[in-house]
Amino acid sequence: MYDVIIIGAGPIGLACGIEAKKAGLDYLVIDKGCLVNSIYNYPLNMTFFSTSDRLEIGEVPFISHGNKPNRFEALEYYRRVASSWALDLKLYEKVTQVDQTGEGFRLVTERGAYDTKTIVLATGFYDYPYMMNVPGEDLPKVKHYYDEPHPYFGQKVMVVGAANSAVDVALETYRKGADVTMVIREPALLDSVKYWVKPDIENRIKEGSIKAYFNSEIVEIRKYEADIMTPEGPKTLQNDFVLAMTGYKPNFDLMQSMGIGFHDDEFHTPIFNADTQQTNVEGIYLAGVVCGGLKTNKWFIENSRTHAEVVMQSIKNG
Repeated sequence: MYDVIIIGAGPIGLACGIEAKKAGLDYLVIDKGCLVNSIYNYPLNMTFFSTSDRLEIGEVPFISHGNKPNRFEALEYYRRVASSWALDLKLYEKVTQVDQTGEGFRLVTERGAYDTKTIVLATGFYDYPYMMNVPGEDLPKVKHYYDEPHPYFGQKVMVVGAANSAVDVALETYRKGADVTMVIREPALLDSVKYWVKPDIENRIKEGSIKAYFNSEIVEIRKYEADIMTPEGPKTLQNDFVLAMTGYKPNFDLMQSMGIGFHDDEFHTPIFNADTQQTNVEGIYLAGVVCGGLKTNKWFIENSRTHAEVVMQSIKNG
């Protein structure tokens, strides 16, 4: 019987494990993927918005070569954190069921079952992309995650989205030799696009280096072409790849199966006590990005690191 099981081995899940260890709690951290799986799935050349000190956890210094660390440095850092604290981790072990018991909860995974008094959900949101729900979305040419630009050299690439991910992908693939077209549902790029990048993408669109269809949506995808609906009517474009940077969402199914309730708002925000991070289900806590529901730009590593200490103090105090 564990005192607490933490679902999610991202930075906030690791921070929770560290705080549990510091509090003398018998804990376990479980993740369905690798260590900091979301960061692993970031684009290979990604650089964080934040400086390295704001990504630190567990009093382990994060030293990066530049002012803002990149993906490779972050992976190295969080491996060092996990090793330094000798965290009790179960990786590549997906939680398939959570049941309440008389003494707490039983977590069933693909490898076994664990009993625990309390649970912390620190699952983030990056594992569940928004689907476009159009014919052909299941073709191999359609990708909801982007890794690097090389495979798209000399290819006709359609980038879907209006936020930072779509802009970064469009610019990087264009500069590595792709023929890029953006399909944007909104009338303009989002205001949240990084201020130092926005002039670049706007100028590329203005000069025609990157084609852009605003107020437009994909209607159907086929092997060598794609249909879009624009304000001027339907268009069929030759196409080799569709990179759907449409955003991601938390694992609501898992949360609902555990009995967690949600506010009746546009962001489907889960119910929890901000003073303790405990949900409407006694013994189940939230930490990190998952607290924001669909508002995935509310919580980040740097402003939710404190959740770990709050949660573990609440659990320790009973």
